[in-house]
Amino acid sequence: MEKLKSFRHLNNNIDLILNEENSTEILGAQAHIWNQIFNFINSMSLKCAIQLGIPDIINNHGKPMTISQLTLALPINRKKSPCVYRLMRILIHSGFFALQKAKVGEEGGGEEEGYVITDASKLLLKDNPMSVTPFLLAMLDPVMTKPWDFLSNWFQNGDPTPFDTANGMAFWDYGSHEPKLARFFNDAMASDARLVTSVVIEKCKGVFEGVESLVDVGGGTGTVASSIAAAFPHIQCTVFDLPHVVADLQGGNNLNFVGGDMFVDVPATEVVLLKWILHDWNDEESVKILKKCKEAISKSNKKGGKVIIIDMKVENEKDEDDESYETQLFFDMLMMALVTGRERNEKEWAKLFKDAGFSNYKITPILGLRSLIEVYP
Repeated sequence: MEKLKSFRHLNNNIDLILNEENSTEILGAQAHIWNQIFNFINSMSLKCAIQLGIPDIINNHGKPMTISQLTLALPINRKKSPCVYRLMRILIHSGFFALQKAKVGEEGGGEEEGYVITDASKLLLKDNPMSVTPFLLAMLDPVMTKPWDFLSNWFQNGDPTPFDTANGMAFWDYGSHEPKLARFFNDAMASDARLVTSVVIEKCKGVFEGVESLVDVGGGTGTVASSIAAAFPHIQCTVFDLPHVVADLQGGNNLNFVGGDMFVDVPATEVVLLKWILHDWNDEESVKILKKCKEAISKSNKKGGKVIIIDMKVENEKDEDDESYETQLFFDMLMMALVTGRERNEKEWAKLFKDAGFSNYKITPILGLRSLIEVYP
């Protein structure tokens, strides 16, 4: 009897809500929540497509590829063949593939829809030097997604990051002890570096005009510095990173590798490059890094020295399209989950530069979601 009363009470409350609110709006709100719940399916479906080699298979086909042709070409259990259509349907919806009419059979045969790649999937091809596949596989590795399960726990404990909560150590410490994560991370940064550096060299040549020496702080395996060294032979380029990162790397001509700690000392140079470095660190840590960069410039005894930063400048929501702004917010949350850093708006960048003792800066929004920032002593 009590259960019946409770059920009637619940129904009365639902009727009251539906009478007070527009039922269409409530159902729309429910759909919005569902979309957020299942948002991860887009990224995991894309990861599956990469691991199965779908972008390259379709691209190598040379013309629109029908579902039957694609299914036969995939390294899958034949019992799973009917599911390929369902995977491709969501990937078409998210913009990674498209459908075009394809001729079937001999001359005069009919037409059937076939899959083709899009601008997005071109960046996922193995032989594309600008491929972002290493970045995708790194960010969606279980080690990188595990911290999100601990986000609420982290808010209630004293750990520096959710990554610490999930793994018992900081991201950087884990990477130095786990070769797989270190390799994934370096490959991801290198793939991003190739894309960004090509744009910088093409569209921002002026920032290197008259420069004689450059130190790429946190430059990893040297993808950025080697590209700059090749494009500007007059610049002596140095990759500066932790000793274990650069230990087995060989330079040559106007490129060399130096091991060290950016919180302790940065080699003397005219220009310091910080590509996607400061967003990894909190404000106090970032100011320390910038001060060491300023010291490095002063030690070079060259006029016109500067720090070149490649990082995000978070836009105001009203000034940015929804997708770009959302991506910047995603990255900000990623920095919170993995490390102690954050993405910053212009006011927050300006405060960092002032606190580190710099006199002026210039922001050039030429790198999509990121900007090229020149900071002057």
